Amino acid sequence: MPFSARWHSALLIPVLFLLLPVILIAQDTPIGPPGLESGTTETPAAAANTDALRKAAQNPIANLISVPVQNNNNFGIGPDDRIQDILNIQPVIPMRISENWNLISRIITPIIYQPTTTQPVNQGAAGFGDLNPSLFFSPAKPGKIIWGVGPALVFPTATNSILGQGKWSMGPSIVVLAQPRKWTLGGLVNNVWSYTGQSSRPAVDQMVFQYFINYNLNKGWYITWQPTLTANWEADNGGRWLVPVGGGVGRIMKLGFQPVNLTAQFYGNVVHPPGASPWGMRLQIAFLFPKLTNTQKKMFLQQNLKQLEQEPSQKK
Repeated sequence: MPFSARWHSALLIPVLFLLLPVILIAQDTPIGPPGLESGTTETPAAAANTDALRKAAQNPIANLISVPVQNNNNFGIGPDDRIQDILNIQPVIPMRISENWNLISRIITPIIYQPTTTQPVNQGAAGFGDLNPSLFFSPAKPGKIIWGVGPALVFPTATNSILGQGKWSMGPSIVVLAQPRKWTLGGLVNNVWSYTGQSSRPAVDQMVFQYFINYNLNKGWYITWQPTLTANWEADNGGRWLVPVGGGVGRIMKLGFQPVNLTAQFYGNVVHPPGASPWGMRLQIAFLFPKLTNTQKKMFLQQNLKQLEQEPSQKK
């Protein structure tokens, strides 16, 4: 089996891993450290219970550390109906930089299998794509409308020329959302322009717009629509827009003691460049790391101390 085909098979392993927990019966116990599930008025939204954690997980600029691992399969590429695979590892880390402001960083690291359309079926390129960091400055105490703004960057880190743009790019990025009752409604948009890089490569002027609509159900489940629209302003002849339509389901649950956010989504591209994929699948597992208040930490330590004190008596 050629190297590219082996790499492609390896990239499909996370897809199976992500899909299996979605179709299995998950634990329905509350999310959070033992004994702290009920929460208090001091409990941050990310640590109180499943519903609060779900709201935080659906907010891209929440005060919640998360590590999403997202696999995207784009089907039907070229005359041989090839499959592109993009595995995005995108940790989100919030930091309190002042009494009134948070700084949220998100760094997308893509691992790509890109099939060729003019070579035999087993040909293609695999490796890292361009690194895409984003920073958002957001109010530490948001109101009903939650927002963040900052720079979006693209670094030419691709290990193969067809896996990246070969340019250093940057531009503004903004996210706005609201979370009334069972809904999360919002959008994220950025536009980057190249300012240096390989002179032989085309200039970059590209917009990414993702709107997200989530409706929360019982037991951590939710319905989600998160299409990502892109516009390459340098392209013409029908190659400028990619417009997907579709959605899927998600669930906040636990794998052991680890809170995770699982989603499975399917999209049809009603507008796409010639020869590009007409439909795709997105599977994601996000590892969630809720922050605890000092009260919660104290309760957790007290519980552990009691357990340690009881162990000697149990051995006797």
